[in-house]
Amino acid sequence: MQWQNSSSNYGLISILMHWLVAIAVIGLFALGYWMVGLTYYSSWYRTAPDIHKSIGLLLFALMVLRVIWRFLSHGPAPLASHGRLTRLATKAGHGVLYLGLFAVMISGYLISTADGRAISVFGWFEMPALITSIPNQEDIAGLVHEYLAWALVILSGLHALAALKHHFIDHDSTLKRMLGRAEA
Repeated sequence: MQWQNSSSNYGLISILMHWLVAIAVIGLFALGYWMVGLTYYSSWYRTAPDIHKSIGLLLFALMVLRVIWRFLSHGPAPLASHGRLTRLATKAGHGVLYLGLFAVMISGYLISTADGRAISVFGWFEMPALITSIPNQEDIAGLVHEYLAWALVILSGLHALAALKHHFIDHDSTLKRMLGRAEA
């Protein structure tokens, strides 16, 4: 398997970034859903949010790299069997997923830094609080974060269902290309 994308297949770097983002999004959603129910007396009350924030900031860095990578190594050409509407839906769907990912991460950052404190990323480094002056910042960003997280998980599910539809109903190589198994 090649490192970079080719005209017919995704390369190893794109594939790894795609699946790392997918795992992180599902994991962060599950962790976030679980941690909002924790009580002050839970041993995870402080630890779970710290893990959530750290992974979220690392995911942000990965997404920035992913966007840069998309400009450096363009994806494979659309399949000949994909009509104009399918190509448009693909572009729109990916665009909404990317925007949603960045928006949910930025809103999480705004929640976490509303009190002016930096975010420690696993104790490796700190992300400073750059924006703290928005009225009701924590509450507004919290609502945005919650609704966007749900929307992102639903859109990700639809994205996965579309890939499965292409594989099992259309019998094309859409899913195989993202698994690194498409014929060259």
